[in-house]
Amino acid sequence: MATRFILALVMAAGMASAKHDPVERLRSAQAVLDEVMTSSKDGIPRDLLAKAHCVVIVPSLKRGAFIIGAQYGTGVATCHKNSGGGWTAPSMIRMEGGSIGLQIGGGETDVVLVVMNKAGADKLMRSEFTLGGEGAVMAGPVGRSASAETDAYMRAEILSYSRSRGVFAGVAIKGSTLRADHDANKELYGKDAAHQSILNGEVHAPAAASGLIESLNRYSRMETGRLQ
Repeated sequence: MATRFILALVMAAGMASAKHDPVERLRSAQAVLDEVMTSSKDGIPRDLLAKAHCVVIVPSLKRGAFIIGAQYGTGVATCHKNSGGGWTAPSMIRMEGGSIGLQIGGGETDVVLVVMNKAGADKLMRSEFTLGGEGAVMAGPVGRSASAETDAYMRAEILSYSRSRGVFAGVAIKGSTLRADHDANKELYGKDAAHQSILNGEVHAPAAASGLIESLNRYSRMETGRLQ
């Protein structure tokens, strides 16, 4: 009961945040990606982004103090186009509950998920799925030098990362649920736009998403093909 109460408070705080606005959410997601990828020593290996099927970015996931599962955040998801020509329009998502590494105390954490194969992408395209349950998730490698050892990570469906207090690292995520944020998608696109249709590249990207898509194109420029 206490866990549910704290989770409700955390969700209410998240919903009140400016990042609930889809345009601001896109800007925040781009800022997180740019800061992570331009780090001199840390960051996601670019060859992983080049091979990724999809990416999920959740800026400022809110955590409840000392309560496992009391987490809530809003973010964006986008996938490589089937044609290989860049990234799809973004779909708004929510991330709720679960645990992210060893987190003690309240605060905010940026979360990045890199979906590495079609099985993971198919799960992401559902309206809802649970990380670590339906989706095989493992902490991802960081740093440019990590690219040489990424073969060990290629069997994972999803590689997970977090940034808290300026420290970016691969981190275990268990039990968190990803849900399509239909209301935010309707606000962003001005009409009902299905989560799966957006991620399949069937919906034109709005101007507000151009910055995030340009950043993803830049950091995944080493297009060496995607894993199947």
